[in-house]
Amino acid sequence: MFPFTLPRIFPTLYCDSAEAPPAPASRAASALNTVKNAMAVPENELKRWRRTFDTNAQTVVEGQKFLNSEQFVNAIAPQGDLSKIGRAQFGTLFRVADTSKRGLLSWDDFVVFETILKRPDADYWIAFQYFDVDESGTISYDEFKNVFNANIGPAAIPFDFDCDWVKLYLGKKNGAHVLGYNEFTQLMKGLQGERLRQAFKYLDKDQDGYIRPEQFKQIILDIAGHKLSDAVIERLPTLTTLSPGGRISYSEVIAFYNVIREMDMVERIIREATAKSKDGRIDQSDFLNHCVSSTRYSLFTPMEASIVFHFAGRGNPTQRLALVDFAQLLDPRWKAPSETAEAKPASSSVTSVLHQFAHSAYNFGLGGVAGGFGATIVYPIDLGEMQNQRSTVVGQLLYKNSLDCVRKVFRNEGLIGFYRGLGPQLIGVAPEKAIKLTVNDFIRARAMDPETGRISLGWELVAGGTAGGCQVIFTNPLEIVKIRLQVQGEAAKLEGAVPKGAVHIIRQLGLLGLYKGASACLLRDIPFSAIYFPAYWHLKKDLFNEGYNGKQLSFLETLTAAAAAGMPAAYFTTPADVVKTRLQVEARKGQTHYKGLADAFVKIYREEGFKAFFKGGPARIIRSSPQFGFTLVAYEYLHKYPFNGTSREVETSLTSQREDMAQVRARNALRILLDVHGDFGRRSG
Repeated sequence: MFPFTLPRIFPTLYCDSAEAPPAPASRAASALNTVKNAMAVPENELKRWRRTFDTNAQTVVEGQKFLNSEQFVNAIAPQGDLSKIGRAQFGTLFRVADTSKRGLLSWDDFVVFETILKRPDADYWIAFQYFDVDESGTISYDEFKNVFNANIGPAAIPFDFDCDWVKLYLGKKNGAHVLGYNEFTQLMKGLQGERLRQAFKYLDKDQDGYIRPEQFKQIILDIAGHKLSDAVIERLPTLTTLSPGGRISYSEVIAFYNVIREMDMVERIIREATAKSKDGRIDQSDFLNHCVSSTRYSLFTPMEASIVFHFAGRGNPTQRLALVDFAQLLDPRWKAPSETAEAKPASSSVTSVLHQFAHSAYNFGLGGVAGGFGATIVYPIDLGEMQNQRSTVVGQLLYKNSLDCVRKVFRNEGLIGFYRGLGPQLIGVAPEKAIKLTVNDFIRARAMDPETGRISLGWELVAGGTAGGCQVIFTNPLEIVKIRLQVQGEAAKLEGAVPKGAVHIIRQLGLLGLYKGASACLLRDIPFSAIYFPAYWHLKKDLFNEGYNGKQLSFLETLTAAAAAGMPAAYFTTPADVVKTRLQVEARKGQTHYKGLADAFVKIYREEGFKAFFKGGPARIIRSSPQFGFTLVAYEYLHKYPFNGTSREVETSLTSQREDMAQVRARNALRILLDVHGDFGRRSG
């Protein structure tokens, strides 16, 4: 027969040979192989493993560090596991790692176990070693039976090892047929289904094809309790309501088992179908239709779809459900919101008020930092745009275009001229951006469907428009001072006048004067925000698929969405910005005077034509896109901490961030063993 060659850390075994397998290698040879393989591991991995080992190895024997069972669990168990497997259950794997059977792991033992976890099939390999008690590289009929019975306990539903299914894998051949590794993996994959069949047959005393609800619950707890949330487990007996008679048929049991086995595919279909649904909800027809369209053949039967919606809908399978409704079926750790609230200590009213105050202060601080950063980057562009938009002296053309404006400002004022008026801009931008972002988020949060996370386009426009309107309280005084500071720089150069500071301009204008041109400012900022925020969110969701299977946008994707959303918003509001600038600039001799918003529109159109309304439009796009791009990127990233709130997202292993693969494989190995029985490993120690 063709020999099956194992890695060098194990002796070569001929699992399928009719001849007896060779004797295991000596302990000295095994130790030598261990050292060789350890030395072959990259140094950075060895350092990481050594750090993990030294951190957790608290047992010292004859001056040498060792891991006991509890310390081993701390070293390999994933942090924040997205399953129902308890950390203590990882102690089951200690038996595999403890090859010397002394109850302690040395550094060499730990390196060997971590090296095994690097295998792509480490989960099945570890399970194979668990059943291979005599370390021969094969599993005999008696070994499999003894390990199985030692781990399920006398209270479990008995398993018939003399059945035809077992004989197909472990039937006798020349008196002693054994399982090789490949045969073992296939046996373990089909074992749960055979256990289910035998358990149903054992409990169906009348052989009429039905069992009682409590018997169905007993079967599922034995083979799949670790895959289901407590809420689903409590509702298992309600499966009897799917059909009349008060009992559960074998077909319903198999259908439920198929749902559990294909839970990852169930989750993918639900996430994709709800994402494409107009209202963020789906029914059974939507589920089955999306299943057919996204797979080569119909993966789920109508009965299986009914079971999915029965448990997600809490007994009402006909209603349309949002993704959050399926959480109790998809997430084994799911708890009812009331239970979660009870688990958390009640906070005092003083603490709540302080938290809200801190949250508000954080939002304003975030707006200041993000807005100031964006404003500083684009301020020279803003200066060029404003100078190009300002009124001309009759018969005199100040600037031919934006490039000409840049040349003249640099020639007349130097580099510092591009940042004239930046101080008031930075002082005013903090409350402006804070109130704009906060109001938009506030309205969106209250208009949003709490279950689907969806918000109608109408409310998106209202949220953005209201945010833009509120910011005018800070924007108008800020911009009129900024504009006059920018304009007087060149006037001082041409006319010999002395530039005056922001304080002088504020005193000259007075409180009411600071809001000169506010109507035009409202006309610009309300539609700008009403266009910008919905465009930004839809670019993230629809173009970059944020949230799809837990996707989080990269820095570049977020920046692109934020910058692109600013382009149409900036250009289409340019006419209002032109009028606002004309109203706020202090008119000098020979320049056109404007009495108000309507008068400005009429005179600009009559004297300069329609194109004048879009003067500085390209520069406005160039300024607004990067400014809002960097501002929103900063807001998105900084707003996550420390006040990230309570997420309504359904987080499972499918959507979680990538974990250390060694820990994932260790958990998967434990799942394979737990599929035999939920208490696997607890009895045998």
